[in-house]
Amino acid sequence: MTSPTHGPEARPTWAPPAGKPPLSARMMRATWRRLPAKLHDVGWEPGLVVPAADGSPLITDHYFPRTEGDFPTLLVRSPYGRGLPWSPMYGMLFAEQGFHVVLQSCRGTGGSGGAFDLWRNEAVDGRATVSWLREQPWFNGTLGTIGPSYLGYVQWALALDPPPELKAMVVQVGLHDPHALFHTDGALHLETALAVGVGMTYQHQGTGPFLKATLRLQRRLREVTTAKPLRGAYASALGRVPWLDEVMTHPDAEHPYWRGASLAETARRLRVPTSLITGWHDALADQTFEQYDRLRAAGCETSLLVGPWTHTSALQQGWPEVFAESLAWLRAHLCADPSGLRPTRVRLHIGGENAWRNLDDWPPAAEVSPWFPTAQGHLTRQSPTDSAPLTSFRYDPEDPTPSLGGPLLSRTAGPRDNRTLEARDDVLTFTGPPLTEPVDVLGPISARLSISTDTGHADVFTRLCDVDAQGRSVNICDGLGRLRTDGQEPSQITVPMSSTAHRVAVGHRMRWQISGGAHPRYARNPGNGESAVDATTFTPVHITLHADSVLMLTVHAHSSGPGPADSG
Repeated sequence: MTSPTHGPEARPTWAPPAGKPPLSARMMRATWRRLPAKLHDVGWEPGLVVPAADGSPLITDHYFPRTEGDFPTLLVRSPYGRGLPWSPMYGMLFAEQGFHVVLQSCRGTGGSGGAFDLWRNEAVDGRATVSWLREQPWFNGTLGTIGPSYLGYVQWALALDPPPELKAMVVQVGLHDPHALFHTDGALHLETALAVGVGMTYQHQGTGPFLKATLRLQRRLREVTTAKPLRGAYASALGRVPWLDEVMTHPDAEHPYWRGASLAETARRLRVPTSLITGWHDALADQTFEQYDRLRAAGCETSLLVGPWTHTSALQQGWPEVFAESLAWLRAHLCADPSGLRPTRVRLHIGGENAWRNLDDWPPAAEVSPWFPTAQGHLTRQSPTDSAPLTSFRYDPEDPTPSLGGPLLSRTAGPRDNRTLEARDDVLTFTGPPLTEPVDVLGPISARLSISTDTGHADVFTRLCDVDAQGRSVNICDGLGRLRTDGQEPSQITVPMSSTAHRVAVGHRMRWQISGGAHPRYARNPGNGESAVDATTFTPVHITLHADSVLMLTVHAHSSGPGPADSG
């Protein structure tokens, strides 16, 4: 791909228009604290029309510094509208710091023409927008991209065939694989699917319609998530959303519906410096870690920031850190000013310790520490002598084990006190002894479970918790796997439980929690092999855990805990 020569001599004189950013954006901007001082006053060109790849009009707002001189450009493409919070967060704040910001509504959203088709048009429309940028008198040929969630997906789409002007990317709590957002091992992420349905359908219409739809879904959440069948039940809260029907009813990643949806391969060959930002309780954290691994393997310059955030709180409570990280990266690669970059590639918030730590890479050098359950409910370092049945519980999909906190898109995400959940009969807990030295759990966590069932069909939800001296049990990380067993014979299943950076303090205990689901975070497993979306009958399942099950913790080499003989 080639581009025209850019430079002052190649561009006509541009007279900036007189418009100020919208009042709502200026008012929100005035409420933020702990942000860098403004360097420039900001101007605004709203309602520009950019032709999409098919000629549809993409409605675009242009924010710019009211200062003479050349400035790089940031492209922000969004299906969520161009008003609050996008206008102040990206339009105003980055223009204040010396960037042209092009904030554009994706096809079929926010007044843009054409029809929105989840993920399918972003690559071609991104390239069409860059072609339009080349014709603008204020564009100096240096381009960056930035944005969270689906705004991260559009960045990966442009980077499939990166234009030569693209010099930096900042992917914040970003998406690259839509299938993985909606499904794990055949299990539907029900609550996430509904949250995405609300956001994609209503947020670009404005704050009022979005809030009304969100409240309507909250009121009807139980009705929607317990409907039999589940298919189409969301319509009472959201109206009919054709793409949502499609994603909910196609759990198999190999189905033709998902062909071309994942942009994982983009990172394998990318050379554009890319900053990745996520939170330990972000629903897309695993996707961020996967892309970091791919970028590192490709030799691409990259950085990783992980805070104590959920998907939404990263852009709220975490915004000062996220903005500073993003700004430093963009200045370094678009303005040749590396002064704000940190000395290490990775910066993490350590849970339990409530401190930040700089690391050379992720995950750091660590050792795998196996912990085993006992029939007495203990968690021990001593390996079992056999694979005999250990304990069992009954999972009833008519009274499903509820979800509590964890990596969600909603306001209920994050760390929560699990004691009420752990008091249920359908939740197993195995608790280690009080620690005499702190243990730093740093890296990916997994559970290798040996399970038998009476129906042959079940889900297993597994979670690591930190239990303090008062008995408060707080979730650290978790995961879910789907079982398809052969009658009463035990089957082995390995369940990834995401990654963490957490210090379990002296006097605290580690707890392993196991259950048959987490509803409505995941759709109920009917227990009889039927589709979770179409099932109208449900079968209770007896789930038996065998003694050779093991919780695999990645423990930093400098940490130690109770010795092998400790059984709790």
